[in-house]
Amino acid sequence: MAKTMSGQNPVKPSPEGLAASVKAAKPRGLPPVDSWNPPFCGDLDMRIAHDGTWYYLGSPITRFELVKLFSSILKKERDAYFLVTPVEKVGIIVEDAPFVAVDFDRTGADEDQILTFTTHVGDTVTVGPDHPIRVAIDPETNEPRPYILVRSNLEARIDRKSFYRLVDIATERAGQVGVWSGGQFFVLGRAEEAP
Repeated sequence: MAKTMSGQNPVKPSPEGLAASVKAAKPRGLPPVDSWNPPFCGDLDMRIAHDGTWYYLGSPITRFELVKLFSSILKKERDAYFLVTPVEKVGIIVEDAPFVAVDFDRTGADEDQILTFTTHVGDTVTVGPDHPIRVAIDPETNEPRPYILVRSNLEARIDRKSFYRLVDIATERAGQVGVWSGGQFFVLGRAEEAP
C-alpha cells in the first residue's frame, strides 16, 4: 500500500464522512479550521494535482460542491496539508498549491489599482498586504511560478494566462517589473527577465 506525505498508510475516513462532519458543525462562511485541533487520524488517499483537480482513490472528484467544501476545511501545517473537521484530521497530498487563480479583475490604475483574483473553487481574493503575490522560479524549467496568498498559509498558483495579463499591465520600478494593488507594489521579476 502506498504511503502518503506523513509516511503512514491511508486510513478509512471517507470524503462523505468528512463532508458530514463539516455540515454537522454548521459553520457560517469559512469554517474556523485554524482553531480546530482534533486528533490526527492518518492519511486519506486524496490529492490535489498541479492543475487544481482533486482526486480520491486515483479518480477525479467531479462534484464541484464537494471540492468547494473540502477546500474550505483545508489546513497547512509546516509543509503538510490536512483536511480538518471538529472531530478528525486527515493528511492529503498537494502537488503544488491547493488553489489555482484562474482570472482577475482590475479597477483603478497605477498606485490606486486594485486586483481581485478568482480561484478555481470560486473564492475571491484582493491583492494587498494581507494577500500578497510572490513569484518563485521553477527549478526544472527555470520559469516563473506566481502565487497569491488566499488565506492563512494557503496559496493559489496564478495560471499562465492570468500571469501574462499581469505582465501586460506591469510597470517598472527601480529595475523591477511588478504590479500595484492595495497600495503596495508586488514584484514579478527584474526588468530584463520580464516574459
